[in-house]
Amino acid sequence: MSKRIEITDLNVYYGSFRAVEDVSMTIEPKAVTAFIGPSGCGKSTFLRTLNRMHEVIPGARVEGEVLLDGENLYGPGVDPVRVRRHVGMVFQRPNPFPTMSIKENVLAGINLNNKRMPGSEKDELAEQALRGANLWEEVKNRLDLPGSGLSGGQQQRLCIARAIAMQPEVLLMDEPCSALDPISTLAIEDLMNELKDRYTIVIVTHNMQQAARVSDTTAFFNIAGTGAPGRLIEVGPTDKIFSTPDVKDTEDYISGRFG
Repeated sequence: MSKRIEITDLNVYYGSFRAVEDVSMTIEPKAVTAFIGPSGCGKSTFLRTLNRMHEVIPGARVEGEVLLDGENLYGPGVDPVRVRRHVGMVFQRPNPFPTMSIKENVLAGINLNNKRMPGSEKDELAEQALRGANLWEEVKNRLDLPGSGLSGGQQQRLCIARAIAMQPEVLLMDEPCSALDPISTLAIEDLMNELKDRYTIVIVTHNMQQAARVSDTTAFFNIAGTGAPGRLIEVGPTDKIFSTPDVKDTEDYISGRFG
């Protein structure tokens, strides 16, 4: 179910401004890949190109290739909405739909895409997704209450349930724990570990310890200065990047000498 992503010579522009320059890397399936680096170095922008979410900003465009199991996501005639069904996204701040119940939140994507499905199947899918997000036991008796009534950590797991209800192959997470307390953060990290058996997972994190704990591969991005594009400096197995990186800038960032 999870799929390999191959990125070749990717450049991301907002109008004439180049935000990310010449990124080439492979993201392996059934693994967690973490993007680290200082603020403003293009990590989140690059993450959003993997499901064409950056295109919601006027003037955004890319050059280069993003292949999901060999299919170019930017090929002629490829529908960005279909791309986002295969490549789900969880944002920095939990964003359940405030007027919807817990169950409606989980099924929001399914209902939006007009997937005609009997009520019993929807119930089953909602339960499956909530179990997948380790939230079922906590909410099974209040599925009709508003999703916004949950705690921050529960809301983030609800957003993960909403993403996996669409049965994607890839899950992108943009700093999914930055708004959460340490206990909720641990719950999300444990969840990532479980979910990677089924999905390709890519996370952006500012938390070095988190990258070291949850990821199999780490990619370090950097920026030469204000107004310069973000670049991929080094990518490799997480234990190697954190213990013996090849590039001095990577070592300086990880050891806290800059950034």
